[in-house]
Amino acid sequence: MTEDLSQLFQARISGAAAKALTADFTRHPGPKHGLVVGADPASPVLGSAIDALTPHDSLTVVAGSAVDGVRAVIRQAGAWVEQRVRVVETLAEADPADAVILADLVIGGADEIRGELEGLTKHVNQGGVVSLAVAAAPFLAGGAGEELDRQATLYGVGSDLVLRNVPPVRVQRLRFTPADAELAERLAPLERTSSVRLTPDMHIDSNGVAAAAICLGAAVLARRARPRSRLWLLPALAAAPVAAFFRDPERMIPADPAAIVAASDGKVLGVERVRDDRLGRDEFLRIAVFLSVLDVHVNRSPVAGRVVDHFVIDGGNAAAMKPEAEHNVAGYTVLETTRGTVAVAQRTGLIARRIVHRAPVGALLAKGERFGLIRFGSRTDVYLPAQAATATVAPGDRVLGGETVIARWA
Repeated sequence: MTEDLSQLFQARISGAAAKALTADFTRHPGPKHGLVVGADPASPVLGSAIDALTPHDSLTVVAGSAVDGVRAVIRQAGAWVEQRVRVVETLAEADPADAVILADLVIGGADEIRGELEGLTKHVNQGGVVSLAVAAAPFLAGGAGEELDRQATLYGVGSDLVLRNVPPVRVQRLRFTPADAELAERLAPLERTSSVRLTPDMHIDSNGVAAAAICLGAAVLARRARPRSRLWLLPALAAAPVAAFFRDPERMIPADPAAIVAASDGKVLGVERVRDDRLGRDEFLRIAVFLSVLDVHVNRSPVAGRVVDHFVIDGGNAAAMKPEAEHNVAGYTVLETTRGTVAVAQRTGLIARRIVHRAPVGALLAKGERFGLIRFGSRTDVYLPAQAATATVAPGDRVLGGETVIARWA
């Protein structure tokens, strides 16, 4: 049965899944070395990895029995690619890499996957990432999916659900050794391939796709249950505005290394110096921003850094624009940066009751990178080292997440 599944799904890694698998390799500005394992001549993962190469990069491809075919593809790609890509038959011949990418869908039992990961991790540089794709459906993923979930709990630095694949897959990114926070300053923001692109400048977050689907499903059920009633129009008409709430526009992230950007869209509520026992004894510059239901609710990292902690505190659900909202339920993401500790608090509001967080401990966040969202009205607080940063906004100012400079490093 396992061999049948392998034959059925081996060639089914789509371009979207390949993009998710190579995302960490693509975002690295170089010089970097990548390792693609299990690619054949038609593999979209191979093509995506080659596209990610910059002049000072290199790539090793472990092709197994397809080594001759892959070498032919590399020759056809031209001298520039041929100089940077080495094709080998076995993993033992490969050099350690900054990004290790498994080109095939992961299948098999838990023991088999553990053994495969042990072999791959021997070829990962300090702070490097291993990227693998497994069927999203548990009955297809089997023991492989359960083991990868366990590994992700221990070592995961991000995942992406790719529906545009047969079968739909979940891409897991694992980091087994800590990465240097300084590297985050050189990385490009990680793209989420599970978001749906509407235009070159606008996406809909996957949460919006699911919410709109629920509305349309409810409309279909209502129409079938009461065909003469027009009640079905309510959920049907709600689908578009619900999806629009989860819009995710592209933003122009300032290249200035001294610039600190807003973590969300909205209106600045306060700029003040505070101390927060949850973050230690140091004094912080806190910039609080209120998000109305009309604002974009995708949250972005205000600075580049490494996630060293994430915790949720219990509290109330006061209206997010009121001072009492400081004691609402909140999720804190704590970053280690080259300038000190920075934190972002995602606070719920009167309507918002759901915080989505996508930056596990160990993840590297580039400045302006998406790391979560809060549903239906909320507040974000950015905590900066008070002695190292100076605010550039004031209460009442409007800001755009990832784009507006709210403070500058001194």
